[in-house]
Amino acid sequence: MKKIFSKELMIGLSVIVAIAILVIGIEYLKGVNLFKPANFYYATYNDVAGLETAAPVTLNGYKVGQVREISYDYSNPGHIKVLLALNKELQLPEDTRACIGSNFLSGAFIELQLGSSPRKLAVGSDVATGNSPDALSALTDEVMPKVNSILPRVDTLLYNLNLLVSDPALASSIGRLDGITNDMLMTTHGLRGAMNSQVPYILNNAGRITHNLDTITYNLSDLSRQLRSLPLQSTMSNVEEITRNLTQFSQQLNDTKSTLGKLTNDPELYNRLNTVAADIDSLIVDIKKNPKRYISIKLL
Repeated sequence: MKKIFSKELMIGLSVIVAIAILVIGIEYLKGVNLFKPANFYYATYNDVAGLETAAPVTLNGYKVGQVREISYDYSNPGHIKVLLALNKELQLPEDTRACIGSNFLSGAFIELQLGSSPRKLAVGSDVATGNSPDALSALTDEVMPKVNSILPRVDTLLYNLNLLVSDPALASSIGRLDGITNDMLMTTHGLRGAMNSQVPYILNNAGRITHNLDTITYNLSDLSRQLRSLPLQSTMSNVEEITRNLTQFSQQLNDTKSTLGKLTNDPELYNRLNTVAADIDSLIVDIKKNPKRYISIKLL
C-alpha cells in the first residue's frame, strides 16, 4: 500500500507549523492578538516619533485597540501610514480624530477623539489625524515660564545668603551665642547644685509651715465652734433694745414739748444760764476784792 504522507511532506508540514507558531508567538509578545476580531482603519501622519507597533489606541483613557502596522507611504512622500486595529463593537463617527499622544511611562500612543457626526466611518477608511500635547510639551509650555520667573529670585536669594554667610558680624554673633551657651550651662550646673543643697532645707521648712497651717486651721475651727456657742440671739436682742432706747432718747431731745427738749432747745433757758454764770463770775471777782464785805471774823 502506497503511503499517503511521505517523510518529506511531514517535515514540510512541521516546518510550516513551527513557523506559524513562531509568528503567532512573536506577535503575541508584541501585544498583537491575531485571533481577536477587529476593524481596521488607517491614519496618516507627518511625524510618528516614539510610536511603535502594538502601541495602544485609547478612548477616554480606555484601550479600545492597538497599532497593527506602521509603514512609510512612498506614494505620498513625507507621510507615514498607520494601521489601527479597533474593537469590532466600536463605530467611529466621520469627524473622529486620531491624535498621537505620549507620556513619560508608556511612551507614544494614539488617542481617539470621537466626533458628533451621525454618519459612521466605513471599515478600512482613513481617520482624520492630529497631535495631542504631550506631557513634555505641557511641562515646557506651562512650567518652564514659571521656573524662568523664579530663577532670578532664587539667584537674588543665593546672593543675599552668600553676603550673610560672609558677613563678619555673623561669625561674631555665633561666637557670642557660644559664650551664651556656656554661661547657660554654668548657670544650669549652679542651679542644680543649689537645688541639691537647698531643696532638703526648703522641704523641712515646708513641713513646718504645713504643721503651722494645720495648727492655725485647728484654732480657727475651735474659734468657729466658740462663736457658734455664743448667745448671739440674746446679744442681738439687747443691742436692738439699746438702739430703741437711744432712738427714744433722741426723739425726746428733739421734742420741744418734753423736759429734755426744752433744756436743749429753749434759747431763753440758755440765755438765763449765761446770765447766771456772768453774775456768779462777777460775785467771785467782788469777793476777791472785798472779802471783808462777805466774811466777818470776830476775835474772842
